[in-house]
Amino acid sequence: MRIQNKKIFASILFVLISFVCVAQGGNPPPPMPPPPPGLPIDGFTTIAVILGAFFGIKMTIKNSRK
Repeated sequence: MRIQNKKIFASILFVLISFVCVAQGGNPPPPMPPPPPGLPIDGFTTIAVILGAFFGIKMTIKNSRK
């Protein structure tokens, strides 16, 4: 084979191999599981706000006496 024929053969072989690699599909990934249920945050928020306000008022009174 002449060098030009070898280059053409190598180019064609490279193109065909790349098509074969792209053509190999796989199974699609499994679907994602459903998200976990949302947890309610309204249970202790009122108590937390009241405790935070109490603590803030207490610290403000304590710091104002000094």
